[in-house]
Amino acid sequence: MYVRYFDVDIDARGKPHPVSPIHFKESPQNLQIVPVVYIKNKVMLKDNLQLDLLADDISNYIEQINEAGAIGPIDEIQIDCDWTLTSRDKFMQFIDILKQRSGKKLSATIRLHQVKHYTSTHIPNVEYATLMYYNMGKIDADTLNSIYDREVAHRYIEGLNSYPMKLNIALPIYAWGVHVRNNKIVNLVSKTDKEAFENDTNFVCKENSNIITVKNSNIKHGRYYLRNDWIKIEEISGNELMQMAADIGKQLPYTPDEIVFFDLDEINIKRYSNEESFFKKVAHHF
Repeated sequence: MYVRYFDVDIDARGKPHPVSPIHFKESPQNLQIVPVVYIKNKVMLKDNLQLDLLADDISNYIEQINEAGAIGPIDEIQIDCDWTLTSRDKFMQFIDILKQRSGKKLSATIRLHQVKHYTSTHIPNVEYATLMYYNMGKIDADTLNSIYDREVAHRYIEGLNSYPMKLNIALPIYAWGVHVRNNKIVNLVSKTDKEAFENDTNFVCKENSNIITVKNSNIKHGRYYLRNDWIKIEEISGNELMQMAADIGKQLPYTPDEIVFFDLDEINIKRYSNEESFFKKVAHHF
């Protein structure tokens, strides 16, 4: 199971710093954990970045989390970074250093643009890569769904069959709300869907619409909603997941070793629980 351990950002001192580390309430039983570390691209763009120190800090912090959570030995670390042409060389070097310093097998996430333009973005020296088939648009008030846009996806996936490294595929089952006020984004409401607002009289949920209007100013789950604000729910339907899998399956000349559903939690899984063996049916498209 892939588990996000922490993010790496730049702190007020201008140094790489872990953000929102995971804390295990209990030790997962009978699960092989793969720690996932998200590194913001601006970390790789930092002048005078000490890659060996960064690699040691990440590796050591993973070990600290494992020790605190009584996690058994791990064999692999997955690095998630949306590297660009300007950060490419530094990122590729970092991967080599982390592999050497950690002594672990490494994998990496890959974005669609990195697959299509791999001759310029290059391919990290990892055991395998996982294609993130989501986050395809800009999060704003006007975008219909920033998580998945089939038209955007089709601009990129035709090159999947020529990508030199075999890919695993990650598909989205998460949802979020884009909180909008005066046509400007206030914030992103994670782990929510339309159902969370339907029985609240402070909100108006229209049938067959992903827009929820704030009827009365209120505080919900620690967030303040002003009258006439609106929340745009972005989620992926079961039909869209089937569509994604079918589209990718037509382009890949092989069956992926893994189909990853992101992210697996009770709220997200419940959204697809009305159909028996739904996730297996999606995977069968490959």
